[in-house]
Amino acid sequence: MRLFSFATAEKRADYLWVLRAFDAARAAYVVLLHASDVADTLDRCPGAPALTATEVGPLLEQLHQWGVLERSYDGTRAATLAEYRNRHFVYQFSQAGYQAYRAVSDVLEARLDEAALSRLVLPELLADLHALAEANKSGDAPRVYRVLNRLDRALSDLAERAAHFYLTLGDLVRTTEATPEAFLAHKDALLAHMREFSMDLARFAPRLATAIREVEATGVEDLIERATRCDERVLLNTVERQADWRARWQGLRGWFIGDGEGGLTECERLREATMSAIAAVLSLLRRVTETRKGGVSRESALRHLAGWFTAAPTADAAHALYDAVFGLGRPRHLAMHHPDADVIPAIRSWWDAPPLEIARTLAETGRPPTPGAPARLQRNDAGIRRLRQTQLDAQRARAEAARSLAAADLHGRELDEGETEVLLKLLDAASTAWVPVSGRVPGTSGSDSGVTLTVSEHDGSTLVRTSKGVLHLNNRRLEVRETAPLRGRRSPAAQQNRADESTTAARPSDDIGEEVG
Repeated sequence: MRLFSFATAEKRADYLWVLRAFDAARAAYVVLLHASDVADTLDRCPGAPALTATEVGPLLEQLHQWGVLERSYDGTRAATLAEYRNRHFVYQFSQAGYQAYRAVSDVLEARLDEAALSRLVLPELLADLHALAEANKSGDAPRVYRVLNRLDRALSDLAERAAHFYLTLGDLVRTTEATPEAFLAHKDALLAHMREFSMDLARFAPRLATAIREVEATGVEDLIERATRCDERVLLNTVERQADWRARWQGLRGWFIGDGEGGLTECERLREATMSAIAAVLSLLRRVTETRKGGVSRESALRHLAGWFTAAPTADAAHALYDAVFGLGRPRHLAMHHPDADVIPAIRSWWDAPPLEIARTLAETGRPPTPGAPARLQRNDAGIRRLRQTQLDAQRARAEAARSLAAADLHGRELDEGETEVLLKLLDAASTAWVPVSGRVPGTSGSDSGVTLTVSEHDGSTLVRTSKGVLHLNNRRLEVRETAPLRGRRSPAAQQNRADESTTAARPSDDIGEEVG
């Protein structure tokens, strides 16, 4: 269906005119066209848009992408080396593309009001059948092929015309309002046309059936063999061509003789359809006549009804009028049981039973309510990346402050805000083991951000100056150093068992505490 994209594209008018230029060139036995040739052809077509070769080029490329046109390179158009490198392309219809264009063109050019039954084809069919019997009897294969091919085309045209005629007639009969002027203007010609076709069909049908039997008497297999031998469709093998001609002959035979099982032939069905159409046209004529005589039509009735609706005093009165005229009311097709069947039994009439509360979903759609699908997760990837970056920046700043804290003595300088925060976290980790053991307070340590704080006993008081004030420690001294050498001495199992990078431990000792990472 991609071949028909040009009929619905934004520039569908331009695409159609470009294809019409190719069709006009094809009629003049010119197959390959360049963009400039298409522009020149459009200049000579009345009503065509004024398109230059530059504007036609993209249209040709798009048609090539859709498969409507085939593209090839024409180096003879290059006069210079630069033009040769620019690659001049020429285009032609692809086989499927031409069929797609003809289909769209036939729809646009069709006259849907031209519907007629072909009466003259019946004597032509009879004459061709007699000629086919003589040609098959004499063994004239080319004549057999020509006559049989002509019979197939004539019968296909008859079936197509009949289908179109009855489709148009059915639309006329099924119309909601028959216009007297539009119908009475051609009703005599319509009835005469159908009556004459029905009479000709009844007269020629037995003669055509007899002529078909005469052809079969000369040998159907010989007939098919001769037609196959003269068939010029080289892409089909002999078996496929024989099957095709055999199917065509069976179709021709089925129209006038049938399959021999007692059913109606296509010719008889066509005659019955014609008689039914005559009856439908007469019925429509009677309705039109009665309408003109009585002065009451569906249009006048609807106009009066519209006036009643307009004059309704209230909305309830309009609804009551609607129910009375059309017999339609609000649907009441929901049946549910009362929770207590003893109070309101299921056999009680709807008119007497009190209404039940139902879910809005059940009332509007007729389906019971369900929890529904879970809500879709809204992932904020940008926010996650932003928070992660903030965490990494904070970790880097804390690690930098820890290295600065371990680079010099705590007691001889003032700590900045980052170093103070790291020191307080180290003190918090070490203070969990700050418990007297056997009447003595052991030394403790804590680790965080790659450094270790050791708290040991000290005579007197020590001071640590920070950005938030002075920290006083009684009988304690602080020492901070990096923990890298300490981690190198630990076993992998001990490193894996660390929790949150801080561990405290206590050991009875007389001088310093145990350092635990």
